[in-house]
Amino acid sequence: MFWLIVSTVVAAFMASVMIVVRLKVAKKPTSIKKIILPPLFMSTGALMFIFPEFQIKWIQVFEALAVGMICSVFLIKTSKFEIQEQDIYLIPSKAFAFILIGLLLFRIIFKLAIGSSISLGETSGMFFMLAFGMIVTWRISMLYKFVQLEKKINY
Repeated sequence: MFWLIVSTVVAAFMASVMIVVRLKVAKKPTSIKKIILPPLFMSTGALMFIFPEFQIKWIQVFEALAVGMICSVFLIKTSKFEIQEQDIYLIPSKAFAFILIGLLLFRIIFKLAIGSSISLGETSGMFFMLAFGMIVTWRISMLYKFVQLEKKINY
């Protein structure tokens, strides 16, 4: 129970930081680099799988990635770009904070449901894969939208 509380507090803190960062980023033009780098930085977290306690079965990898991709739909739908003076800006959505809170609640419920049958390390590994699947799918969608707008600017 202790680890559930600690991980939930950490996740809530991270969600709060994400909201603040997203609002700050919206004040500056976006770029391909700003879209691609977050998943690349996050990918270093896969080093956790070097340690046996975090390793998960391939079926769990695919399940977690699939759930992450499904969850990314909410982020994709609320990620809008706008052209302002030949620059492309990511417009912050009012729904973003609610989506992150909803995903946090989903995570807590999911963790409570599977936490008794799967070890803490495996649960951590699955949630990493879920988050990675979500951010990669979301960022690929953002990249596609960005490139489409960039083509409009260049014509």
